[in-house]
Amino acid sequence: MNTSMSSKKLFLCGVLLLNATAVAAQEPVDICPDAASKASINVLLTSLLKSAQAQDNGGFGFHMWASVVNRAGQVCAIARSGDNSDSQWPGSRVIAAQKANTANAFSLPGFALSTANLHDATQNGGSLFGLQFSNPVDTSVAYAGNASDYGTVNDAMLGKKIGGINVFGGGLALYASNGDLLGAVGVSGDSSCADHNIAWRIRSAAQLDFVPAGPSPTGNDQIIYTGETGKGSKGFEHTDCGHTEKTVASSLAPTRKQIK
Repeated sequence: MNTSMSSKKLFLCGVLLLNATAVAAQEPVDICPDAASKASINVLLTSLLKSAQAQDNGGFGFHMWASVVNRAGQVCAIARSGDNSDSQWPGSRVIAAQKANTANAFSLPGFALSTANLHDATQNGGSLFGLQFSNPVDTSVAYAGNASDYGTVNDAMLGKKIGGINVFGGGLALYASNGDLLGAVGVSGDSSCADHNIAWRIRSAAQLDFVPAGPSPTGNDQIIYTGETGKGSKGFEHTDCGHTEKTVASSLAPTRKQIK
C-alpha cells in the first residue's frame, strides 16, 4: 500500500474525529470532517477500497462500497471502487453503512465483534435471534440525494446516522494504537465472506487494527467459519460462502498489538 503516513493520519483524525474533547470526555461526539477535509478523505478511502478490492479475496471480484462511521454512529465517509454508482450493487451502499454501524454498535474498547461474528447467534434458535431486526436503518437518510452522488463527497448520507444491524461478514471496528475505539468500517458488494476479507485489508492498510480482544481463536474479530474451534469461538461462527474466501482469510495479516 503506497498511502502516505500523512494521509493515514488524515484518515484517523479527519474521518474518525476523535478530537481532544471527545478523548478527554470518553464520550462519542457527533462531528464529522469539515468540508475542507471531505475531498481528501474520500480520495483516501476510495484508494484503500480499490487496492483491497483488486486483490484475490475469494469472491466474485465485483466492485464494492465502503463506509466509515464514527463512535457516535455518524457516517463520515463513503466510497465506491467502480467508476460510478451503477458499477456496484445499488443495495450494497446502504448495507456497507449498516455493517459499519453494527460493528461500531457491538464492539467495546476492550472487545471487538465483527459483523461476521454475529452471524450464527442471530439465526433461528440462536442466542441473539432477532438482533438483526432491532435498530432499523433510517430510510430517510439511506435514500436521500441523487444516486449519481452516491459514493462521493456529495453523498447525502454523510454526516447522518444510518442505523441498521447487519449479521454477515464485512463490518469491523477500528482501533487506534493506544486502544481508542474510533468507529468502524463496513464493506459490501461481493459475497459476505469476501466482504470481510476486503474490510480486513482496508483496516490493516489504514493501521487501525489494534484490536484488544475478540471471540476468534487468535483473540481478535476474525471471521470464524463453522466447525472451527478455539477458546471463545463457539456461537460466533459464520457460514462458508463456498469459494476460496476461507483460504484467503487464513492468510490475511494479523491484527496489531496495542501500545500501552
